[in-house]
Amino acid sequence: MPQGTVYGTLLNFQSEVTHWTARMTEAPYKAPPKAPVLYIKPANTWSASGATIPVPARVPEVEVGATIAMVMGAGGVVAGYVLMNDLSVPHTSFFRPPVKFKCLDGFLGVGSQVLPAAEAVDAASFRLEVRLNGALVQTLDFSQLVRPAAQLLADVGEFMTLRTGDVLMLGCDVLPDGRRPLAKAGDRIDISAPGWGTLTNTLMAEAQ
Repeated sequence: MPQGTVYGTLLNFQSEVTHWTARMTEAPYKAPPKAPVLYIKPANTWSASGATIPVPARVPEVEVGATIAMVMGAGGVVAGYVLMNDLSVPHTSFFRPPVKFKCLDGFLGVGSQVLPAAEAVDAASFRLEVRLNGALVQTLDFSQLVRPAAQLLADVGEFMTLRTGDVLMLGCDVLPDGRRPLAKAGDRIDISAPGWGTLTNTLMAEAQ
């Protein structure tokens, strides 16, 4: 499990930016963001691979946010990469996602294996597959990032310091309709990529 703070990154896939471009020009922002848009997934959200994740009765569906994250080592150097499943209650805020939608208990699946950075030749070559109850629902191509891994890290470093053990997600992509895959209580989510194996979590209805 993470040893530091976990940061998510919004609007870092080209298709996601394309989907939201029109709204970015509306008030109050009136322009696309110039710096990376980050948020935090606190420790209460972390779920190990294989764990069941409770879904409140008020939440009929959950967005699946498959991604790969950089795990920081000493001196601001990336030590490795880990699979993550950044779950969220569906919402329409693309700049400032409310904590109550992103930070429910268990709403971050964390892979059990960290791929050492020395074994990852190029983060742009990463590919992820997302399966829901065994059916392929999404494929992610990390050559389509707005800010590739090295640039994202450098841009974040312009306004904050990442410490050893901190984790920075590369971002989550959307489907052609602009949404992320949706899952509900009872569904099994599998996220896999060469070199990592599979991150698996099952959603369950929260006990009343």
